[in-house]
Amino acid sequence: MTKKSIGYVQMLWTCPRCTTRNPGPQKFCNGCGGPQPPDVAFEQAPEEKLLTEAAEIAKAKAGPDQHCPFCSARNPAGVKFCGACGGDLAGGKARESGKVVGAFRAGPAAPVACPRCGTSNPGAALKCSSCGASLTSPAPAPVPSTPAPAARPAGRSPLLIIGVILAALCGLGGLVLLLLGGRKSEAVAVVDSIGWERRIAIEALRPVEHEDWSDQIPSGADVGTCRQARRSTSQDPVANSVEVCGTPYTVDSGSGYGEVVQDCVYEVYDDLCSYTISEWTVIDTAVARGTGGVPSWPSVSLATDERQGDESESYTVVLATDSDRYTYTPSTAAEFATFTPGSRWILTVNGFGSLTGIEPAP
Repeated sequence: MTKKSIGYVQMLWTCPRCTTRNPGPQKFCNGCGGPQPPDVAFEQAPEEKLLTEAAEIAKAKAGPDQHCPFCSARNPAGVKFCGACGGDLAGGKARESGKVVGAFRAGPAAPVACPRCGTSNPGAALKCSSCGASLTSPAPAPVPSTPAPAARPAGRSPLLIIGVILAALCGLGGLVLLLLGGRKSEAVAVVDSIGWERRIAIEALRPVEHEDWSDQIPSGADVGTCRQARRSTSQDPVANSVEVCGTPYTVDSGSGYGEVVQDCVYEVYDDLCSYTISEWTVIDTAVARGTGGVPSWPSVSLATDERQGDESESYTVVLATDSDRYTYTPSTAAEFATFTPGSRWILTVNGFGSLTGIEPAP
């Protein structure tokens, strides 16, 4: 993301002595005349208007103000000596800056009632038009503390009881699963039946439709329709790109002004096209299967435009004990050949009745 500057706005600060709201660049309070404290926070105005005068914009761009290390007076960025006491500002501390104070308030602010006389004033007003009082709402008076009555012991919530029961059941269930999974037993089984299946795919060249970027389409393909789609993003403007920006927001510049910025990115568009190309495609499968003997591959008869594709095979063995039957799947033909009907095997079975091990019986 890149930050795009929209402009600058004036912020406010509230006097800690008399609660009067003052324009951000103003060094002294309009209400009591006190200097702006070094640690006072700049606030977002209820209604923000972008600055239009070049001189004021230049002040906003100058950087954070600095406070005199001798008298704490506020001075603009770049000044070498304090305008109040003449002290050297080399050791002065610059105001903090860069804090996001909120979304840009472009619309008109809602009317605000005077906390003293109740008169309705425009949302951007700093003082009441009727009585002159600051339109900052006074802090609520502290409520006298009184000893709280002794609380009765709270009964246990039914939801809490249900939660405890469910947790206990889950723990018990987990313990049961652990015990059953870890419990093992052995049984002697006899191979009752065997089965095998082998498959060979038959492929032919067939037209297949795909979609890709115009410069990624393979040669020889028949290109269909194309459409513009977002392919990537860029921090800088490039060919066939569109700037997309987020909601504007105000950042404290540390000078009584705020910079209104947007996080922006350039979405780069390109042609996304459908195309058709001939590919080897499975059109049929030859299958051979049996329940005994030596597994064999199916015979394949190919046309002039066909070819043999992938081969696959699967094997199953059914073993019977005195009380149960189990199905085992050998992974190779060589392993399958060891399971002759009637041969005896030792099975390892877990507590869930699943086969976990098998070996020839002595």
